Order: sequence, then structure tokens, then C-alpha cells
Amino acid sequence: MSHSDPWVLQICHGYDGPFLDCARQYASLFAGTRYKVLTVYLSGAADAEVEAGSASDEVVFLGYGSRDMRGLKLRIIRDIARLARSRDFRLCIAHRFKPTYIACLATRLPVIGVNHAFGVYRRFSRRSFAALFRKRLLLLGVSNAVRDDIRSCLPAWPEARIETLYNRIDIEAVQSQQVSREDARDHLGLPQEAWVVGNVGRLHPDKDQATLIRGFALALSSLPANSVLVIVGRGRLEAELRALAKELGVEQAVLFLGQVADAKRYFKAFDVFALTSDHEPFGMVLLEAMVADLPLLSSDAGGAPEVLGSRGRLFPLGDVQALASRLAEVASQAPADWRGHLQALFSDRAARERFSLLLERWGLMAEERCAP
Repeated sequence: MSHSDPWVLQICHGYDGPFLDCARQYASLFAGTRYKVLTVYLSGAADAEVEAGSASDEVVFLGYGSRDMRGLKLRIIRDIARLARSRDFRLCIAHRFKPTYIACLATRLPVIGVNHAFGVYRRFSRRSFAALFRKRLLLLGVSNAVRDDIRSCLPAWPEARIETLYNRIDIEAVQSQQVSREDARDHLGLPQEAWVVGNVGRLHPDKDQATLIRGFALALSSLPANSVLVIVGRGRLEAELRALAKELGVEQAVLFLGQVADAKRYFKAFDVFALTSDHEPFGMVLLEAMVADLPLLSSDAGGAPEVLGSRGRLFPLGDVQALASRLAEVASQAPADWRGHLQALFSDRAARERFSLLLERWGLMAEERCAP
């Protein structure tokens, strides 16, 4: 490896939550090409496991704190500008708005801003910033729902400059990590004979576990004997949700497990996975449940309908009766087989093919597209 090689600069706010895997996903787009990837984490201490998990040729930890990330961020811009001069960078990929802002100000590179949430460009100041750098700024949403939200905020932009690149999952790696149904239930302390509805997420209004508890309570008499609802995660609504389960008379059947490290390893403990979020931008947890071959239920909001396609069961957002009906329907459903769906839409290979098409459309890196 030489600094004279062509390089791609990837800038991430940090590596918390899903963003380490986001860095891996985008670095892997250049596997098999002559491009090297330098990934920069603006916040977070240096960590050997994060470095290994980034799938990059080089990783830099700038270690900035939350105070440094406010305001004009001049120190960070200077650091990124210095890095950008250190080798032959051809492209910058920036995750979330602050890294996109920094990338545009610190470099003269084409910048692909990856957007993982709704509402990123609803602020006037951000719309103005995007307009200022429009000639070299391209925007991606992690779902068509996010893409369309950005397009509605930037109506003067050509639609072709605001596109979708789905999140994806390393299917084989996650499969190898997931433990058997019996071992997963042992680890989580769940009865082996129970029929288990699983949910994983923060206990937050956005995740709407209240609707899930109400729907489960309404469906309980139609579900198999020993049915339980298992909620994995922590958050400020825990006491309120526990009180709701007690009020509905199902407190013994609703189990709050708190935070479970690397929860995706234990998804086979569930018989069905249910997502009730109100506006999930994508729903990475759905891909993890697919790897476990679980039947899936989801509200019809955000990016979840795209992720599930025609094979999942949707219910109108917040509709307790519809959710209860769907739960009763899947109680007799056999384990699902999502592998073909995952390979076609949410694998690293599918992402490379899509990304290569986008680069061609945008006229970038014409000398060598990403390998399929």
C-alpha cells in the first residue's frame, strides 16, 4: 500500500450504535478495486476492535468530544484538511450531516453525504449549506423513504443527485454469530416451551412499544399457550410500559430484559419479530431478524415496508386491532426463509452493484468502478 495509490476518505461522527457497521459497509464497497479507504472517526477513543471492524486500509481516531462538535468545528476542519492533503484522495463519503458539513469545507473532493434519518435537510440553514456545495455534493438516503424526505426538502435539486443505497448485512458473518434457539433461550432466561414475540429497541416513543403491548394483550387469547412478549432494550419509558402491561393484566407475559450485549446473536430465541416504530428510517434490526429466519411484523411507516417487501406482514401505524390480528395470523406460520431476499437487496454484493451504477450515473471514478 502506498500513499500514491488512489484513496477514498470516509468520515464518521463516531462508531457508536450502528455506525461501526456503516463504516464497514461503505469501506467494503471498494474491496477488490485499486482504491484504498481511510476511515476517520471524529469522536471516540482509539480502539483496536473498532479498527479491525472498519474493514478499511487505515483508520484514524480524532477523539473529539461533544463540545468540539458544536459550532463551526474549525479545529476538526483543519484536521480533515490536513489529512485530505496527505494522499491522493478521489472521493469523500460522509455519514450524517456534521461530517458532510466538515467534508465540504475541509476538502475539494466530490462528497457523498449518507443520510440515516428523516428531517436532515428540513432546517433552512442546512438547505442553504447544501445549495452552496451543490456542484460537488451528492446525497444518499438509506431507504427510499429517507431519499424522498430529502428530495421534498431540496425540490430544486435534480432527483438524480439524491438517491438510495440500502443498508446491508454481512449475512454469513451474522449467521455464524447467531446461536441456536435452545442456547439463545438459555442465555436470555426464557422458557424453552414458550411461544415468543420479540422486540429489540430503545424504550422510547419513536419505537412505540406501547402499541406492541396493547396488541399482544388483545391477541393473547388467540395465541399459543405460554405465549410471551419479550422486549430487549432500555429507555426512559420502561416504568410506563411496565405499568401498561400491569394495567392490561399481562404483566406476567411481558418480559423486559433490559440491554443485551450483541442482541442479534440471540434472535433465534424468538418465534416472531415485531417492530412497531413510528418512522424507522430503515430498520437494520429487521435484517438481523431475517438472518434468523423469523416471521416479521412491522408498522407500515418509514423504511420498513421497503425492507420487508411483499413477504412481511404490515399493519397500519398505531393500529392495535390490526397488530393483534397479524400476531394471531403468524402464530401458525412456519419459520421464514429470507436468504434470497437478503442476497438480492441487502447483501454487500447487491450494494456494490448499486453503488457502481450510481458512480457511473454521477460521472465519478470512471477509471475503475467498484467490483461486483
